[in-house]
Amino acid sequence: MCGIAGLFHPSRSVSPDQGILRRMAALMQHRGPDGEGFHVESHIGLAHRRLAIVDLVGGAQPMATEDGAIWISFNGEIYNHEALRRQLLGLGHRFRTRSDTEAILHGWREWGVDVLRRLDGMFAFALWDSSQGELLLARDRLGEKPLHLARLPDGGLAFASEIPALLAVPGVSRKLDPAAIDDFLALGYVPEPATIHAGIRCLLPGHALLLRRGEAAASSIRYWHPPTAAGAMPENPAEELASRLDRAVRDRLMADVPLGSFLSGGLDSGAVTAMAARAAAAISSFTIGFEGPSDERPVAARVAWRLGTRHHARSGTADYLEAAARQAAIFGQPFGDHSAVPTLAVCTLARRHVKVALSGDGGDEVFAGYRRYRFHSLSEGIRRMLPPGMRRRVMGGLAAAYPALHHAPRWLRARSTLTELSLDSALGYYRMVCKLQQETRRGLLSASFRAEVDGHDPSQRFAALMEECDPDDPLLQAQYADLHTYLPGDILTKLDRTSMAVSLETRPPLLAHGLVEWGLALPARLKLRDGVGKRVLRDAMVPHLPPEVVRGGKQGFAASIGQQFRERSGELRHRLRSEAMRDSRLFDPAAVDRLVDAHEAGAGDHAQALWQLLVLEGFLRGHTREQTSAEAVLVRG
Repeated sequence: MCGIAGLFHPSRSVSPDQGILRRMAALMQHRGPDGEGFHVESHIGLAHRRLAIVDLVGGAQPMATEDGAIWISFNGEIYNHEALRRQLLGLGHRFRTRSDTEAILHGWREWGVDVLRRLDGMFAFALWDSSQGELLLARDRLGEKPLHLARLPDGGLAFASEIPALLAVPGVSRKLDPAAIDDFLALGYVPEPATIHAGIRCLLPGHALLLRRGEAAASSIRYWHPPTAAGAMPENPAEELASRLDRAVRDRLMADVPLGSFLSGGLDSGAVTAMAARAAAAISSFTIGFEGPSDERPVAARVAWRLGTRHHARSGTADYLEAAARQAAIFGQPFGDHSAVPTLAVCTLARRHVKVALSGDGGDEVFAGYRRYRFHSLSEGIRRMLPPGMRRRVMGGLAAAYPALHHAPRWLRARSTLTELSLDSALGYYRMVCKLQQETRRGLLSASFRAEVDGHDPSQRFAALMEECDPDDPLLQAQYADLHTYLPGDILTKLDRTSMAVSLETRPPLLAHGLVEWGLALPARLKLRDGVGKRVLRDAMVPHLPPEVVRGGKQGFAASIGQQFRERSGELRHRLRSEAMRDSRLFDPAAVDRLVDAHEAGAGDHAQALWQLLVLEGFLRGHTREQTSAEAVLVRG
């Protein structure tokens, strides 16, 4: 895993400025502390920061074919590179290294863009073919590795693994995107392809961009699409899943450096670690726990003992006010998932012992582990029993009459449930995943910014995605929407940036694309049955994990962020009244004060909203220092 960057000028025959490339690479040193490399020629400049994992001696980048005609800067791992190598050797290609990177170079020469469909792995890369005058930018199917793009005023294109590297390029706009800010407040992350910066976008997962010398326009290629309908029932689904997961884990043990596995008290990381322990002679496991009833360390220790791993556990504490100020430095833009704080802690622990760690990320999306999938399936069953007009009128009226009960368990918060039932399927699901509903967001905004985002509706993205799926499979519709929004925008962004901040490579075997295709296409009852998610994964893990892990529910990282904010409300209030917040003109200061007051008094749990405001304040503080005028903060009109 590494950091990549580059500059491309399709219509200018001059070579890009290597000084700019060096600044871009320096800002991503954490992604690749083991070395750097550059290649510059007419039209194109490539930069690379290397975290050496495979072929420690021969895998330096940017890497070229033997004749120097094709160059690549690559971030990620290609797990089937040895099979590709054998195939390409049989076709007459000659290899000079053991690196997986070289398989992409020769694969491009043999198959062109079709090489993307042959790659099994996580990746983002820039490949320049000087003989054809073509630049291929590509990203893996699920979005495990990032790639950001910015058009330059002279018609050129800058690209990089992380946003700050692009901001080092002269001409890249620092203006913020009002719709992206509204999306961040709604969802807790900025959904791709947008970023917080109006002039910077992400290459979408499963997509590639082909640019040609002398042509201003680029060709967008979508080379992978997840299933949109369920398939046939497998003959032995639990056995097949265990076999597929075992194969995915074995593929991801490819490394010339020490490797370990994250291990919580949950099913997903337990399943991955169990398969890794079967395949490797001795594997290390890592757990972070928080004092209290939801501390995962005791269960993780029992799993580690059963599996025979070299286990490392540490108690976690977090200063969330301080952490919020650091989020922008790690993510390059506001990021509102506060589980990033303990994720960074477990990555830091693992990096002391290994250079690569397997993770259990993806299991909830692929096998329906989130509680919201259960609620959505139940809600959809009710919706289909009532005519739309009656449902909107009756459920909407009941929702208005029912008390809010913010502190009650989810099943008692009937106002939320009734409101969701009154809406159509996609809008109902959007309300479940939305962190701050529109009425709450609009109540916090200044009048001028409220006018900026008037008409923007984050829910439309979910509605459009869910329409692409089988209308008779509401569970798959919800999973499909998450696969395109929450998974790349939140989960995989969190995993990549927190691990790369400490120069640790992470690999999630549950996101092997063949396993994802198979899992999503399972009939709904194999994923969610009798109110329990991940049924087939639970069945598959019965021989491998303790019963309390197989039966257990999803916990995630636990931390009392709400109580911390109450105890430090004075500091919280001071931060949210900062000069950066005031100069941004985004929020109504009185409304923000009222939110702090209500949380401090226990009149409601507003921890999520306050955390997101803190994160945004930390970002704005750094951003406004770089602005020449407060008037330039927003894209007007």
